[in-house]
Amino acid sequence: MKNQYKEPVYSKNVLEMLTVANEFCLFIEKVENYSKEDIYNYIQKICPLLYLKGVLLPEIKVINPSANERFVIEEQWEIIFNELRNKFNPNDEYWYYNNSDISNNDLIKASLAENFADIYQDLKDFIMLYQRNTVDAKENAVFECKKLFETHWGYRLVNAHKTIHHFLFKKNNSDDYSYLFE
Repeated sequence: MKNQYKEPVYSKNVLEMLTVANEFCLFIEKVENYSKEDIYNYIQKICPLLYLKGVLLPEIKVINPSANERFVIEEQWEIIFNELRNKFNPNDEYWYYNNSDISNNDLIKASLAENFADIYQDLKDFIMLYQRNTVDAKENAVFECKKLFETHWGYRLVNAHKTIHHFLFKKNNSDDYSYLFE
């Protein structure tokens, strides 16, 4: 009988991803308690960690795909989205280039609130599924988190982080950034 803790789903990289994802989700769930400045500063620091932990997730072969589940329902997503939008306004919307289509140079409008609500949903689903007491559930959780990092939340994270960086470090004539936190 093999030791269950030698399974890739119990690796250091998975456990560290769980820790960072959980910290992010807990913060987002209580975002109404924080100032806009606190939110920008937290996001500025957590985004690189989430990205790094997403990159380091191991390749997992899922034995039982039927053990996959989603947990965050539309109403929960909307509550998170609305709280974030209220905090980010009037700076919620931003523009970016879609680098996945180099033939198209059009700018695309995005929303910080939508991006972080989407990231929250993917990470919360990862955490909840991983907490199931089966290796099948844990395999699906890690597999889905890695796949969604590569196709969904990783892009949103990078685009939104770039915008947060711009807001925090934009130089203007007076070097006054208080307009961000009003």
